[in-house]
Amino acid sequence: MKLAEALSLRADAQKRIEQLRQRLVRNAKVQEGDAPAEEPNELLEELERVAADCLTLIQRINRTNNATTLEAGLTLADALARRDLLGQRQAVYRDLAQAASVTQDRHTRSEVKFRSTIDIASIQRRADELARDYRTLDVQIQETNWRTELIE
Repeated sequence: MKLAEALSLRADAQKRIEQLRQRLVRNAKVQEGDAPAEEPNELLEELERVAADCLTLIQRINRTNNATTLEAGLTLADALARRDLLGQRQAVYRDLAQAASVTQDRHTRSEVKFRSTIDIASIQRRADELARDYRTLDVQIQETNWRTELIE
């Protein structure tokens, strides 16, 4: 199985766990004399099976991420961490540029006037650079996910 397939299966398992949680909560109690729409013990058994399968997948994915290297020499785990931080940093720069963009809706001279405290153009350029770096790294990660066999 390819790593990308395992990632998809993990996402499905995590969604399934959440669905089972919701179904369990809905069937946790009923009015006296009524029966639950679904048997909670059966749902719990299914939850435990899905959770065990998900754990195995996560462990295998983690082992694979630690053992696999990209062309740049980074492990896949390190590349994922770098990609996450690139995304966070890019969002900060984008939000900063947006917050600093001053629009004046002054109707009278007595209203407060605002000015930007940063160079918006350079901040936006940095956000664009980070977004480009994120996309480039993400493509490398996705390519590696589809080429890499999952480790037992």
